[in-house]
Amino acid sequence: MVRELAITLYLLVFKLFFSFFNLFPIQKKVVFVATFGDNHYYVLDEIRKTKNPVKSVVLFSKKCNYQFEDVSSTIIPYNSLNPIHVLQSIYHLATSKVIVIDNYYGFLASTPFRKGVECIQLWHAAGAIKKFGLKDPSNPFRSKRANNRFKQVYRHFHKIAVGSEGLAQIYYEAFGVQDLHILRLGIPRTDLFYDKEKIQSLKTRLTSSIPDIKEKKVLLYAPTYREADLHQFQLHLNIEKLYEQFSSTHILLIKLHRAIQNDKNLEEDYPGFVYDLSHYPNLNDLLVVTDCLITDYSSVPFEYSILEKPMIFFPYDLAEYSKERGFWEKYEEFVPGPIAYNTEEIIEIIKLNSFNKQRVVDFKNHWNMYSKGKSSDAFARYIYKKLDS
Repeated sequence: MVRELAITLYLLVFKLFFSFFNLFPIQKKVVFVATFGDNHYYVLDEIRKTKNPVKSVVLFSKKCNYQFEDVSSTIIPYNSLNPIHVLQSIYHLATSKVIVIDNYYGFLASTPFRKGVECIQLWHAAGAIKKFGLKDPSNPFRSKRANNRFKQVYRHFHKIAVGSEGLAQIYYEAFGVQDLHILRLGIPRTDLFYDKEKIQSLKTRLTSSIPDIKEKKVLLYAPTYREADLHQFQLHLNIEKLYEQFSSTHILLIKLHRAIQNDKNLEEDYPGFVYDLSHYPNLNDLLVVTDCLITDYSSVPFEYSILEKPMIFFPYDLAEYSKERGFWEKYEEFVPGPIAYNTEEIIEIIKLNSFNKQRVVDFKNHWNMYSKGKSSDAFARYIYKKLDS
């Protein structure tokens, strides 16, 4: 109740200032609101390369790992407690012709955009396994006011970029949108996986930090975020058993969610085998050096499939997680790789090389039909068109 009251008060104040700044003329500029930042960075970098640069503003969350100094001249922490930053953020949102977002932002419930302004949702995933938005299983337990606020926010998604028809179908249900809202431009950050020069540069850089990447096979464990892990984190992967079996032939990269506090020093316990890269800013960089991905309900496989490499799915809490979060499709039939429920099964899959590459290729083609290496260019061109209209 107190939290809802605070949110209502915040949105009321936000709307008052937004309405005031709506009295100012709309400018030919684009605002990027970034929590994740990777898609935004790729689009901004594409704009920077062109001979037709546009005025851009980045409003970034403190959670954002990307630096935008080299691609935009105006960068503001939008969720800062500094009142000047708050007013600057609202001013730019109210006076820009195009707004590009990459997450759910509650302030959209209080932004009466003017005619001709377009808000584009450039969501932070190329696909989805678990349900969200209007189909989130937790919605019935939320207040009526909260659910109405969600709908108000989704109504401000004038356009939503997708990399596939499969993702478009999910957005129809998750956000209550129609086909006219869909931009079939692909997901900008997937351009990396088609850029051989950039991939080689990343491999060289990562190999210089971790020389074993060049000599051994690389396993990457990247589990999804679980709220319970914030309070009591437990690594369900048995590192000791993996070390015994693969330390001479493989290395294990671990990429946990950056909010997770892992007290164990695994690098010290398993030197030369485990590399904890949880605070490495960009997961996609790690994917290009990975030989086999181990994950569970994350959206990472949608992009990793572009590389057509093996994946192992490790849903050790499948029944519980399915009940709590819900899946768009039956998990066991959906994922493009073998499923393991414990470390012993993971070891057996790797030893027997029990992978079906065609399943990965089919998954790639289904979920990345519009992501073909030119999505950043397509998105930049769309922005130019909107700014000139």
